[in-house]
Amino acid sequence: MRFLIVHNAKAGFGSDAIFAFERALLKGGDECVMRVIGDTLPSLDALSDAEDFDRVIVSGGDGTETSMLYQLRNRAVRTCIFPSGTANLLFANLGNAPEPSAIARACRAGRTALCDLGEISWTDRQGERRTRGFSLMSGTGYDADIMRAALPNKQAMGEAAYFFAALTNPRPTVLSFRIKVDGKSYERNGIACLVANNAMMQGDIEIVPDSRMDDGLLDVIVLETSDAAQLLRPLAAGILDPSGHSVGRPFIENFQGRHVKVATSTPVPMQIDGEVISSQINSYEARVLERANELIVDRMSRYAKDGEETREETGEMAFPDA
Repeated sequence: MRFLIVHNAKAGFGSDAIFAFERALLKGGDECVMRVIGDTLPSLDALSDAEDFDRVIVSGGDGTETSMLYQLRNRAVRTCIFPSGTANLLFANLGNAPEPSAIARACRAGRTALCDLGEISWTDRQGERRTRGFSLMSGTGYDADIMRAALPNKQAMGEAAYFFAALTNPRPTVLSFRIKVDGKSYERNGIACLVANNAMMQGDIEIVPDSRMDDGLLDVIVLETSDAAQLLRPLAAGILDPSGHSVGRPFIENFQGRHVKVATSTPVPMQIDGEVISSQINSYEARVLERANELIVDRMSRYAKDGEETREETGEMAFPDA
């Protein structure tokens, strides 16, 4: 088999787990190419020949992995997500076993799920139209402020940097949002408006119920509160009810649709899968790209099809002794 690993060595805490994965992945007769992306090798160039490989492994943080998935959209490339970032929420949403050896077994087995991707567009301060892909959540308001405030401490503190950033801004600005979902208009006040392809956060807490990346829909999520302390209520509800089906999510309203437009009352920063976009924007639009990526999943994934087994999953190749 031929494997391509595209790795961002600067992601997360600089873990060497990708090399443990590579050792578990390869068998006699295999060929593996590893490309480390950076200033001299952008991910666009690193993935130009992705179709020439049996599997492509993208390794980095959520932002890096999403940018590579966007480049691989609609290219029928079996793609394995390897978590090398700080939060690794995309990998957590897939629900695969996290050990490098387990990811390697799933990668060889080749079970896949066709997953949606989000596409978001906006006009920057210079008047230039920009478009990016997203696999998790993007949006404007308080969430982007938290991402921006967390940047200086992210490398040292990891996920705790986000909680520390939230504590430094207990009274976020309340904004007016004009929202259009598949042609239907809404007006809401709140501290943030997000559009999500996946809505699961740390601790397997779903911000809104039944948000999946194989349903052909995006979730629009409005945080309708004027006080960051009030966000403790939906967080507590999430701890008690991770799926959101029993007690709901106070101060959170959501809509679902394929095409979304959002305008704000004042220019605000925007984040895309945890990466802050520097320019302040007044509006954005997002759409779903259905079944855009063929992602590797294992038998425990929430996206695995029941009763489906690959030949490698039942043989010694995927599950060697010892």
